[in-house]
Amino acid sequence: MNEEQRKQQAQINQEANFDRIKNTSSDDMISKYFQTNYEPQSPDIKKARKRRKEDVQFHYDFSIPEDVATVGKGKKFLIRTYGCQMNEHDTEVMAGILTEMGYESTSNTEDADIILLNTCAIRENAENKVFGEIGHLKPLKLEKPDLIIGVCGCMSQEESVVDRILKKHQHIDLIFGTHNIHRLPQLIKEALFGKEMIVEVWSKEGDVIENLPKVRKGKIKAWVNIMYGCDKFCTYCIVPMTRGKERSRRPEDIIQEVRHLVAQGYQEVTLLGQNVNAYGKDFEDIQYGLGDLMNDIHKIDIPRVRFTTSHPRDFDDRLIEVLAQGGNLLDHIHLPVQSGSTEILKKMNRKYSREDYLELVRKIRKAIPNATLTTDIIVGFPNETEEQFEETMTLMEEVGFEAAYTYIYSPREGTPAARKTDDVPEDVKKQRLYRLNELVNKQSAESMKKYDGQTVKVLVEGESKKDPDVLAGYTEKNKLVNFKGPKSSIGNIVEVEITEAKTWSLNGIMVENTVEVN
Repeated sequence: MNEEQRKQQAQINQEANFDRIKNTSSDDMISKYFQTNYEPQSPDIKKARKRRKEDVQFHYDFSIPEDVATVGKGKKFLIRTYGCQMNEHDTEVMAGILTEMGYESTSNTEDADIILLNTCAIRENAENKVFGEIGHLKPLKLEKPDLIIGVCGCMSQEESVVDRILKKHQHIDLIFGTHNIHRLPQLIKEALFGKEMIVEVWSKEGDVIENLPKVRKGKIKAWVNIMYGCDKFCTYCIVPMTRGKERSRRPEDIIQEVRHLVAQGYQEVTLLGQNVNAYGKDFEDIQYGLGDLMNDIHKIDIPRVRFTTSHPRDFDDRLIEVLAQGGNLLDHIHLPVQSGSTEILKKMNRKYSREDYLELVRKIRKAIPNATLTTDIIVGFPNETEEQFEETMTLMEEVGFEAAYTYIYSPREGTPAARKTDDVPEDVKKQRLYRLNELVNKQSAESMKKYDGQTVKVLVEGESKKDPDVLAGYTEKNKLVNFKGPKSSIGNIVEVEITEAKTWSLNGIMVENTVEVN
């Protein structure tokens, strides 16, 4: 096909693909879908707080409907994931559902019959990336009118996002949110055989869907979701509105999943939640928290158990007591502080002070002397003063964090913080981030030096991204180690003697005959 023929075919495809909307204005479409199967999700904290009174329902009857059980045979899917570990876990579930429908995974956009963008709403930059990708996919849709393009995840829970897609990106076929992933088979059926854009975003949340299929990457490390949602309502955060209220899975379902992973040969599990150590606080029939769950999983024969992400408000004495047992309960603790200033923490609605956080760190260090602490920090919160920023710097030094994820504050539409007038110039925020990162790099480099000459245990995950002749894996304290060794050690825990300590990684030599097979 020459260039002229290709352009003519693309025009024909475009007309066929957009036939469904040629007689419908954008405003009519928005009105139609908001009235039928879209429940607007403008962030509303007062409304969101009331939802906690609703009952949580547990469902164990998920299955692929017979009429779509083989609809994907001979076809391929691609899922692009943005954002946090929860999004990665959701992608595993969607991949599992699509695989059971007969689809095969592909990493090649051109080969895909379904492309899903699993989105993140926590920062403006993440949204910009998604809309950039939506635009890049339009020419492919024009050439392949049967291609299904879907937008899902946290961005889909925002009314403004759906409004923008309906008005400006009508080549999108499917929009769904975080609460109805289990309905993916039915939504794909509607997208395949319908003539209109499918928009199904639920504001209702509270149900826990068990027995969903998953396709995990490899058979070494696994996410195990133990709860959903967040009720903390930090003033800068959109997550409570996009992910819903806190609701915990039953402990017996979690333990069964971990035992199943052990039987498959997994070496490490990470217990996952938006606010993971609030686990169990919503149970009315039992008193059972994260500490109790960790204690039960401690008895299971799996080498490594982690959890993320925790909130200082819910990090209780029972959890510290259980973690102090050691064994397969690792002593790397990610404990987001966000700011070292009590006044800024109050404005963030974090509900702890600088002193409260330092007291928690003291308790952890007393019970677990060798604990490795990492954190999240936001700089440039509205009206942050130089003195308040310096309090963050001194807290960083006092705690001795070995790593930190650092960000300039990003306003999210509808959150209380976004309504605040901000008098801190952008160049000042960038300079503060630079200064903070210099300190983070310094402390990370210092923490790495102590490993020089030591022998550490490394869970080997695969080849290094930079050199296929080098293997890479992580220590119990979550330090990246690169070393040369046999490919047969991938998926196992080996001992590595460290020969070079860098700022963010370690180089070493594998100690022979040290492979631990679980």
